[in-house]
Amino acid sequence: MMPWLRGRRPLIAASAALLTLAAIFVPLPARAGTPQTRTINVDARQFAFEPATLDVQHGDTVTLHLESLDALHGLSIDGYDVNIQAEPGKSANVTFVADKAGTFKFRCSVTCGALHPFMIGKLTVEPDLPLARAIAVTLIAALGAIAFFWKE
Repeated sequence: MMPWLRGRRPLIAASAALLTLAAIFVPLPARAGTPQTRTINVDARQFAFEPATLDVQHGDTVTLHLESLDALHGLSIDGYDVNIQAEPGKSANVTFVADKAGTFKFRCSVTCGALHPFMIGKLTVEPDLPLARAIAVTLIAALGAIAFFWKE
């Protein structure tokens, strides 16, 4: 047995157990347990989107309803195969599954004026937190077991 482990096995076991319990029971930010269907209305005008920030959960089915208020505008999301266009007075819809966690820029895909390059928004796809929690519990338990049963 390694000298640093002598007499510390109960401490290692208790630490691993406490960390595992914390990973299981510490509250996470509120989130729906299952993917949802979301419809988000986005207004486009020179040279901004409203809302400029979209927040969804990983696995959600998202329908974007694009309404142009003044000129021909488009909406394209980096990292997703989403590209729609809407004329003034007409709307456009697109549906996709938010299957990639992270932050993605969306931008106007139709040249609409001098400040067109600055017509940018942000889509945030929150990760699947129950999966992350399960991975954390597994890793903590495995490392605790390795440290507890370590023999030389």
